[in-house]
Amino acid sequence: MYKGIALSILASVVFGVLYIFTPFLQPLDSEQTFAWRMLATIPFLTAFMWWSGDLSHITQILKRILKQPAFLLWLIISSLLCTTQLWLFLWGPINGRGLQVSLGYFLLPLVMVLVGCVLYKEKLSRWQMAAVALAILGVGHEIWRIGSIAWETVYVALAYPLYFFLRRRFGTDHLGGFWWDLCLILPVAFYLGFVHSDSLKLMVSFPHLILAVLGLGFLSALGLGSYILASRYLPFVIFGLLSYLEPVLLAFASMALGERVEAGEWLTYLPIWLAVVLLVIEGILHIIEQRKRRLALAQNLERYQKRLDS
Repeated sequence: MYKGIALSILASVVFGVLYIFTPFLQPLDSEQTFAWRMLATIPFLTAFMWWSGDLSHITQILKRILKQPAFLLWLIISSLLCTTQLWLFLWGPINGRGLQVSLGYFLLPLVMVLVGCVLYKEKLSRWQMAAVALAILGVGHEIWRIGSIAWETVYVALAYPLYFFLRRRFGTDHLGGFWWDLCLILPVAFYLGFVHSDSLKLMVSFPHLILAVLGLGFLSALGLGSYILASRYLPFVIFGLLSYLEPVLLAFASMALGERVEAGEWLTYLPIWLAVVLLVIEGILHIIEQRKRRLALAQNLERYQKRLDS
């Protein structure tokens, strides 16, 4: 559990850094940035899997494809669900739609919690129920304020839960499945990077892009790899609620890039931030309680040992 929580927090922090990192990729457009993100992430992800001992999952999936060719169809669907989200993540801040995308990440944990409660019969603690109530207040206010939901928001909120549910259903909820998600989209990445537009010429004109692309690949592999591992180690409800840290960081990152929260939007963001605070408090209380239990157990064992010695 603690390993999953640590990985989820690491992923959220890295995603926040990635949002701020996007201006360094200019003058690449969103399609070129997506292409180079895919091309640069694969090598770093492979190294990450070597470090974590997950390389064997790649060959395991290959064996499944050879035994069941129809399994490749699911992998293609999984790749599209995953990589279109990765494209949208970069497209948003580049095109001034960062807050709409971040609202999707606000709504995403609620959908994840709903999936966990309905499909996996997972239970919410009182702190978690309070956090969900605050999140519903914030998201509900935003929907009421604008009178509609942007397509970016809807896609983020629905596609990711479907992606993670199907990964568990088909047994690809590990880094090997994610590696195949990226591998299958490489032909599209090559087309966008070298045929649709010759981004190599831009790199010659703007040498800083080489380091920027390498940084993009490293951060993407670290953040996405941690996120995928966290989804494997955590229950759906906990994984969903911890995802609230990400939209908070994305909102701050969007504001750092020049976007602003209007006066009427504060009732959207404040309840969400309070929900995150409640989850942090619950986590701290849980750690304190665990330490008390371990201390009490150690003291009881010590007393028992003394009785045996006497």
